[in-house]
Amino acid sequence: MLGKGERRQRALDALDELRKALRLALGAAAARRQNAQTTKDQLEFEQSVMQLGLSRARLDPHITELRGRPALARTWDKVIAERDELYRGWHPEGPGKLRALVAQAADGAAGLPWPDWLGKVGTDAGGTAPELWRVGTAVVEEAPVHDEFPVAVPLLDRAHLRVNSAQDGRSVVDSLVESLLLRVMSYFRPGLVKVHLWDIGHLTGSLPNLQPLTAGGLLTIHDPTRLDDLLADMAGHIRRVHAKAMREGETSLRSVCVAKGERVEPWRIVVLFGNGERLPDEQQRELQRVARTGIDAGVSLICVDVPLSANSPLETIVFTDPQNATTSMTGPGVRFRPDDAPDGSLASRAAATIAQDLIARRGKPRTFDDLLPPRLGTHSSRDELRAPVGFAEGVPVEVVLGDATPHALIAGPSGSGKTNFLYAMLGGLAARYAPSELELYLLDFKEGVSFAGLAPGRKDPSWLPQARLVGVNVNTDREFGLALLRFLTEELARRADAAKRQEVTKLAELREADPEGHWPRIVAVIDEFQALFGGRDRITQQATVLLEDVARRGRSQGIHLVLASQDIAGIEAFWGKPAVFEQCTLRIAMPKARRVLTETNNAAFSLPRWHAVINHDSGVHHGNQVAHIPDASAKGTFDRLQTRLWETWQSAAPKLFDGAHQPLLADASDFDEPTGPLLGQVIDVGCRAAVMDIDAVPGRNLAVIGTATADALAIMESITFSLARRHPAGSVDFSIWCAVPALRERVTRLAKILTAIGHSVDHRTDEEIADLVPASGERPRYILFFAVDSAHQWLERKQPPAMRSKLDDLRALLKNGPANHVHTFGWWRGVGRMKETLGFGGVDDIGAWVALDVQGAELNAIAAGQIIDWSPRPKRAIFFDKSIHSSPDVIIPFDTVGTE
Repeated sequence: MLGKGERRQRALDALDELRKALRLALGAAAARRQNAQTTKDQLEFEQSVMQLGLSRARLDPHITELRGRPALARTWDKVIAERDELYRGWHPEGPGKLRALVAQAADGAAGLPWPDWLGKVGTDAGGTAPELWRVGTAVVEEAPVHDEFPVAVPLLDRAHLRVNSAQDGRSVVDSLVESLLLRVMSYFRPGLVKVHLWDIGHLTGSLPNLQPLTAGGLLTIHDPTRLDDLLADMAGHIRRVHAKAMREGETSLRSVCVAKGERVEPWRIVVLFGNGERLPDEQQRELQRVARTGIDAGVSLICVDVPLSANSPLETIVFTDPQNATTSMTGPGVRFRPDDAPDGSLASRAAATIAQDLIARRGKPRTFDDLLPPRLGTHSSRDELRAPVGFAEGVPVEVVLGDATPHALIAGPSGSGKTNFLYAMLGGLAARYAPSELELYLLDFKEGVSFAGLAPGRKDPSWLPQARLVGVNVNTDREFGLALLRFLTEELARRADAAKRQEVTKLAELREADPEGHWPRIVAVIDEFQALFGGRDRITQQATVLLEDVARRGRSQGIHLVLASQDIAGIEAFWGKPAVFEQCTLRIAMPKARRVLTETNNAAFSLPRWHAVINHDSGVHHGNQVAHIPDASAKGTFDRLQTRLWETWQSAAPKLFDGAHQPLLADASDFDEPTGPLLGQVIDVGCRAAVMDIDAVPGRNLAVIGTATADALAIMESITFSLARRHPAGSVDFSIWCAVPALRERVTRLAKILTAIGHSVDHRTDEEIADLVPASGERPRYILFFAVDSAHQWLERKQPPAMRSKLDDLRALLKNGPANHVHTFGWWRGVGRMKETLGFGGVDDIGAWVALDVQGAELNAIAAGQIIDWSPRPKRAIFFDKSIHSSPDVIIPFDTVGTE
């Protein structure tokens, strides 16, 4: 056993060993900590040097002090060695490569020295913009040789630019911005770039050498207190351009322009001069939104001393002193200097040259011919219809009808130029789309003939080849507008059925699936369309339903409505039914127009004459485009185009419905080979004749009812002439009876015409009518009885010995005659008089009737249970055939003058 002293010694030895191990461990830890701290100091020192740049770091007192420490001195030497190694590789090739890069990416005025381009007018059409724009030169501060190379920044369609000035260095920044803008303006054809200038500290005076651009509208100086308005205008412009690009099937304005090979919308450069402080929160947020979305819409920002950070490409130039700066394109180790700016007078003259060129080109009067393409009918309507209607600062402004903007609403008070606008639009469309691509249905409800010239006339035999129907003076014939809507609804159903068979949904897809089919786009123009809804009646109810249906479904089937009105404020039929107006996303407001745009959009109130607001965004303010509309209705404008189109395409003439004129019987489509007696022209899209079926069955007689003598005679004569034309001469017998002396001359003339044709005529007047019952047989006989009620004094006489009246014979004739090929066409001057003639139950023997100046309520008793909604109008009648009609057709009696 160890003694007590030995154990104590061992314990002390172990404790010494432990102390020794601890001293070694603590020493190693301290050494490692010191090494880590030294490494950290070296890295932080290297980072500081790199951030400052070697040249500035050499002069920096804090860096100089740190270089006195051995560890950091070694780091300094390492950075110098690395720099020397880097610059040995940079110097021979670097500047040359950068010069070549800038020369390639910034051609012409975008990169050349200003003496090479200043004062010259650009010619580039703006399909694409240069990738870079030169702003100055730079040198690598620590390079062995200060070999300058050009510095250029992206701008249009690619990035925004932020410039921070140094104290007392604003003039240098002004020169840089001015030179950059002059480069851009001198590169493109004048008018393709527009500059908006806002300076927080100046009402005027910013960039004074560019002031001549204001004369051509290329430079707009904004009130320093109205930045909100500028940002709102740009936001609205961005939304409008984005919507336009989407309609083109593209995602940005740049891609639209690349596809077309030219600039379709000017670039906007917004230059903001601030004071280094952040804008108020709402303005800052709006500026950020413009920065984020503007590039795709052709809007670029140049912000001077305006804090900006955007989720979009943004380059910066930061001045460290009035002459030197760093840029995000080159990094902190490169010293940038702006190019020397041209003398102020030279810059001012160059700006004036650009503005004057634009003014001179705009000064050329914009006429209707400027709306027309070089070649007629070369466009396809597969996806949409597009045509210019006017000009904004010399640039064409288009209307588009397609899936995105299916229907148009046009408003303007009398004399505002609405009709002229319609002609400009129709001319632009007709010149671009052949009749196989576009069909027009044109209806004018006001008392006028706005569209009459589009159909053949006595003075001008030409017509608009795309027009399939022209309706004028329709102000009292609301049924014609209803008929047009029915036709469009039927066409919608036809196209929908075809699309279903082809398993497609849109017109463009249907045309691709059925290339041999005839599927043009249809545009129905209804001027003063509110007349359709002028009464609280059946027409208003039906028109409302049909118009909503066409408006809702027409977009997919290529059927477009253009609804025009002097004032749409009072259309009661649409109160609470916004379906039509919501579909009319294309809005056109003439000067002083009301309610066509949104309630807060008052752009139309201040429009000068010959101008219009074109808005493809349902009338909201940001969609406004103000266009000058050239004269399209004067002699030598639309009429000359129509003649060219007529000579180019020999299409069928459009049907013409003129509510102010009676159609000629001889011109009726069924007159040459009538299938039955023609009564008048039905008010419908086909302008067809009303024809009665006269098969050998009971009831096939007709009554003409009313006191309108001229119209009644016209209908009776139309019946006679069409029946005479239906049968070969001598193959049919006519009986013409008239007991009114005042009508005898005209009726006698009718009988003589039939005799001259070769038909057998039984012509009776006065008491001779008492012997009215003709022999019946297989040979057809038609009885034309004029003013039946005037013969009652003879018809009611009873003859002995049977004491039977000729009225009984007439009733028997009406009852039994049709089955024996004997048909009676009688004219009574009132419903009550007709009932008196027919007797109890005799109404059933009149299978059809035409009513003239008779109120609808009087006709209900002879309408087979139908409720007749009819108010008499001059030169109009209603035709009801119990065998085919559920409601009467409104007809226009034919003009029979000259018919034989």
